[in-house]
Amino acid sequence: MELNASYTSLVAVGDSFTEGMSDLLADGTYRGWADVLAARLAARSPGFRYANLAVRGKLIGQIVDEQVAPAAALQADVVTLVGGLNDTLRPKCDMGMVRARLEEAVERLAPSCKQLVLMRSPGRNGPVMERFRPRMEELFSLVDDLADRHGALVVDLYGAPSLGDPRMWDVDRLHLTAEGHRRVAEAVWQSLGLPSELDWRTPMRATPPLRWPTRRVDDLRFARQHLAPWIGRRLTGRSSGDGRSGAQFSAETGRAFWITPADSAAPGPVTSWHRVEDSAPGPGERPHTD
Repeated sequence: MELNASYTSLVAVGDSFTEGMSDLLADGTYRGWADVLAARLAARSPGFRYANLAVRGKLIGQIVDEQVAPAAALQADVVTLVGGLNDTLRPKCDMGMVRARLEEAVERLAPSCKQLVLMRSPGRNGPVMERFRPRMEELFSLVDDLADRHGALVVDLYGAPSLGDPRMWDVDRLHLTAEGHRRVAEAVWQSLGLPSELDWRTPMRATPPLRWPTRRVDDLRFARQHLAPWIGRRLTGRSSGDGRSGAQFSAETGRAFWITPADSAAPGPVTSWHRVEDSAPGPGERPHTD
């Protein structure tokens, strides 16, 4: 990987981890590591373009069927692909199917971009992590193998104790806090050969453990507000992503579109974005070029 490299476009593909939950903004939208990374890359490259196609709750088959082709059509400098973890958390998970669909995604995306980025996703330390660890590690072994075969980068978040800290995770115990997303963005940033701005692996400062009554209240709140609805969706075959499209995907046209900084001449952090029209080609069309 070229040190201090420059990138002009980024496409993010995946599920809730890449959509940005639970990095909630004041207007009710989510930001997340991919948005943070895009804003930082845009500050280095005038005319930078970005598209986040990730949707919460999506399984690897849905990611491949709904996001991969639109992502490939954009012909980005960098594509990030994180998927399959939702599958491993299902009681009846067909790991053979997960392997096949993830391999299909990589084979279609790698030739479409200059650099494909894969991840070994982080996990919150606790009983859920331990229960599903064998499946997760099988998934991550495949990620490593695919990266070797297709020249992709692997960002190893799974092996970082700092991201396993329960304080990095929201009350739903499934999604990172804003600080967790900030660290993931930095990890990807460094993997792309860009100069580090912080040590994302540094553990959080030690704090006194919560008292037993406080932990039990938290457990009850988690079970009522998050665990029970999650189980209900599993039993009824529903998903939190039903009826949703990626932030930069038009369900009307079936195409992804770019966004770019609203004020490309302004130095410093990007504060707002606007849509670039006619971003991606439809079937049989030639890619758009400036």
